[in-house]
Amino acid sequence: MDAVLDRINHDPELKVIPQDATDHADDRPTRAEAEKAVRTLIRWAGDDPTREGLLDTPKRVAKAYEEFFEGYHKNPKEILATTFGEVAGYDDMVVLRGIRVDSHCEHHMVPVTGTAHVAYMPNGRVVGISKLARIVEVYAKRLQTQETMTAQIADAIEKHLDAKGVAVVVDATHQCMSCRGVKHHDVYTITRQFRGCFKEADQERRFWDLVRG
Repeated sequence: MDAVLDRINHDPELKVIPQDATDHADDRPTRAEAEKAVRTLIRWAGDDPTREGLLDTPKRVAKAYEEFFEGYHKNPKEILATTFGEVAGYDDMVVLRGIRVDSHCEHHMVPVTGTAHVAYMPNGRVVGISKLARIVEVYAKRLQTQETMTAQIADAIEKHLDAKGVAVVVDATHQCMSCRGVKHHDVYTITRQFRGCFKEADQERRFWDLVRG
């Protein structure tokens, strides 16, 4: 079991379904159990889950969680599996800027929102640009820290596209900082990962020039 957990901790694609780390069948709670947990939280917050306005809240929350955390059920390898070689000799970086990020902090389960800028240097083949946005979504739609998410996005693109270089920058705000605790608003957290040729100063500079427009 320790060997399995070690592999999962070091290979982001193996984190697609948490129960892969177990020796038994799917042990996720049922929807009924999830809804019961929501009712318990409503009571703990001080309200009555049986009053009219809250009667359907557990169902709505369970359904919302399916959308918030759908990244656990998507495989980055499959998303990036189809590439194209007919690129008329194109051999420069491909950059997507301003990809929307909607995630949740794994410490307080509150929203993390912002944008991601992603680039890669093709190694003879390219991938559909929508696939890069989907890779961001795969890791954003999980319980996350921004640092981990940034590294996972870079890891997936570097590994599955065999890219000459990868650049990922995430710029986001955290409600765990603005709505609780220190309650500081308009504070942006920037994380970055530069791999391969993007570690070279001139390539990093070109990336920033394109992202900043």
